[in-house]
Amino acid sequence: MNYTFDDIKNARNSLFTEKESKTPAQLLKSPAMGSLFELIKTLPNDQKAQFGKEVNELRREVASWEESEAELAVTPIDVSAPWDVNTHSDKRPRFLDQSLGSVHVLMSELGSITEIFERMGFVVEDSRQIDDDYHMFESLNFPLGHPARDDWDTFMTDEGLIAPAHTSTMQNRIMKKYKEQLESGEPIAAVIAGRAFRNEDLDTRHEHTFHQVEGVYVDEGVQVGHLVGTIKTFLTDYFGKQVDVKITPFYFPFTEPSFEFSLTCPFCAPESSNCPVCGGEHWIELMGMGMIHPNVLKEAGIDNEKYTGFAWGFGVERLVMMKNSIEDIRHFNSGKLEFLRQFGGN
Repeated sequence: MNYTFDDIKNARNSLFTEKESKTPAQLLKSPAMGSLFELIKTLPNDQKAQFGKEVNELRREVASWEESEAELAVTPIDVSAPWDVNTHSDKRPRFLDQSLGSVHVLMSELGSITEIFERMGFVVEDSRQIDDDYHMFESLNFPLGHPARDDWDTFMTDEGLIAPAHTSTMQNRIMKKYKEQLESGEPIAAVIAGRAFRNEDLDTRHEHTFHQVEGVYVDEGVQVGHLVGTIKTFLTDYFGKQVDVKITPFYFPFTEPSFEFSLTCPFCAPESSNCPVCGGEHWIELMGMGMIHPNVLKEAGIDNEKYTGFAWGFGVERLVMMKNSIEDIRHFNSGKLEFLRQFGGN
């Protein structure tokens, strides 16, 4: 009697079918496996060795099913958690020595910026990288039909979530969080740092993803002069020199009145015509700002008859470019070591 490959194949299929209801030990004693050993006795001597080898391979496979099942029966993990939550210490990836790297210039400068505002009495809060329509638009007095609500300008998911185009999405949360301070005679003073996302054409001055610092200040008797003085004090500290500033009327739905804020170029003489920072224009538009709209205060549960406030938002990359005479915003995300090393990288 001769055997064929189908004998092994059919036995395996039979065993696999019973896999859900029997343990590997039971399958090894099943009729399907037993029939293979009986078949060995009937085979010609020149076939017994090969057939026996194939039966033993099947036995090892069946015995391994128990181990495979145990491996599959894992506890669900939190994919956003650090390695120490989900991984045994002996299986964690090994990091390079931190002395081999350095803090990215944007993170270093962001730390310097927030430190200055902390010394000025502001608390620092983090922004979000995904938000909803209410905090992005409705709480900020954006009317229905405003162009910014169009997904052509703003990144939106199919579920209606939004990649914030500005850190102003945190204004409503910040004012609600700290409004009790107003009742005890203390102002709301906070800066919010985080990423912003816009559908921009990329060039030397524009990126679709960038960092922004938002400021919110609310108290009794707050005026535009307080806003200008606050930003001028910050810039003088950040650049290490006095700068002249000016504001020009503008429009933002969430501030009234609204302004564009400009400063004199801190790195060129008035008679210079080839400054790499300002291009010889001497005035640099830096940020949008204004007095918080009464509707925005009211939406946060703040008495807009009693309290006023101001807000601003500026791009961190633009400020760092000015301070370090960087001509192209795309350098920050290029990964070019020759660029990063000039700021202390290895």
